[in-house]
Amino acid sequence: MIEENEKSVTMEENKEKNNKEKDNNNYEKVCYVCRRPESKAGKMISIPGNIEICNDCMQRAFDQVEKSGLPYSQMMGMPFPPNMNLKEMNFQDLSDMIPDRQKVKKRKPKEEKEAKKEFDIRSIPAPHKINEKLNDFVVGQDFAKKVISVGVYNHYKRVGASNTDGIEIEKSNMLMIGPTGSGKTFLVKTLARLLDVPLAIADATSLTEAGYIGDDIESVVSKLLAAADNDVERAEHGIIFIDEIDKLAKKKSTSHRDVSGESVQQGLLKLLEGSIVEVPVGANSKNAMVPLATIDTSNILFICGGAFPDLENIVKERLNKSASMGFKADLKDKYDNDKDILKQVQVEDLRNFGLIPEFIGRLPIIFTLDAMNKDMLVKVLKEPKNAIIKQYQKLLALDEVELIFDDNALEAIAEKALKKDTGARALRSIIEDFMLDIMYEIPKDDNIGRVVITREYIEGTGGPIISMRGYESLPTL
Repeated sequence: MIEENEKSVTMEENKEKNNKEKDNNNYEKVCYVCRRPESKAGKMISIPGNIEICNDCMQRAFDQVEKSGLPYSQMMGMPFPPNMNLKEMNFQDLSDMIPDRQKVKKRKPKEEKEAKKEFDIRSIPAPHKINEKLNDFVVGQDFAKKVISVGVYNHYKRVGASNTDGIEIEKSNMLMIGPTGSGKTFLVKTLARLLDVPLAIADATSLTEAGYIGDDIESVVSKLLAAADNDVERAEHGIIFIDEIDKLAKKKSTSHRDVSGESVQQGLLKLLEGSIVEVPVGANSKNAMVPLATIDTSNILFICGGAFPDLENIVKERLNKSASMGFKADLKDKYDNDKDILKQVQVEDLRNFGLIPEFIGRLPIIFTLDAMNKDMLVKVLKEPKNAIIKQYQKLLALDEVELIFDDNALEAIAEKALKKDTGARALRSIIEDFMLDIMYEIPKDDNIGRVVITREYIEGTGGPIISMRGYESLPTL
């Protein structure tokens, strides 16, 4: 019996070893010293323990030993124990020091690429189908969903199309403008999930010009590579969403260098237009002694989004230039109560806000999202597949309790959210507040079968209606 167990353990170990070897064959060899992959450093020299060293590092090591007579313990900074024979070392510990997140997948040969195209035009969902899928998760914003569906469809048609006829389709990056809580980030996340493409979400507030504290500009591409599991070919057809893009506006004061505003905009120009860049694998900085991967951003779709506070004032100022006095004249306060004023935004307004013309020119598709009103907030509460109300209904259903929100209660929640002026983000905090006591008290009594949330309970003037199993509904305080 013991022998059979030992055999089964040995078979499992061999199976894991074979799987690991097959998995390693999909990745490039990386130099243990300089961390460059085989595609950059050339053919590697293998030493015991599955350690790979490039020719340059090996030559420098021997030159250093020959000139200074240093022992192997000090050669090239390798972590060799002092006064130890190389034959006595455990090289396996050294080979495991390169984590998987810093390994680069091998590129497919050209013949294999041509035989199997990554994108087939016929397999790309049509814009109306993309819009239908977005409707299941995103409420409202019909114009924004229409624009982004057409833009993504045309982008991936461009990726799959050939330019044998000499006509090359240019890339159409997008700029989303909308108040906080209007669903900019959620829209992009849902889109990437439906299309099954790698998505990287970067925050523009952390980007600075190279050489200063903060993330490098190329770090947004490095995040996309990590989302694609270090597969360069898959990352080159992904989507990068840069949030808070309005924080990169030029600063009003010009007395000091604008390293986080205009400089970052200029650095992003080459990425948006399409260029070949080297990005670190498994890190945000190129100085982290990690492999560098070469990525072509020509087929990466960039979507930028921002709330652009006070942009409506710039739009009003432009529209009020034609204001005059007298009968049938346009008054200066004509647009003061217009909640959809951002729909009239133009490139001139963005330039006055602080975006440089070269940056705006590389974002040809500009569209706005509607601010949340009461009706939209009510729909957000109950219509999406993963609506907040449906989540709580599922939680109580696990306790065999039915949870019901009446229409007046939903309107009361929406009215409270409007006062917070943070869009759909306010809904969750409001519901968490009044659902705390219910989620705490309901599991105490197994006889409770139904809970109805009323407007009085939301406003604090009454309580929910609780129904016991087999009895009539009774209001509770």
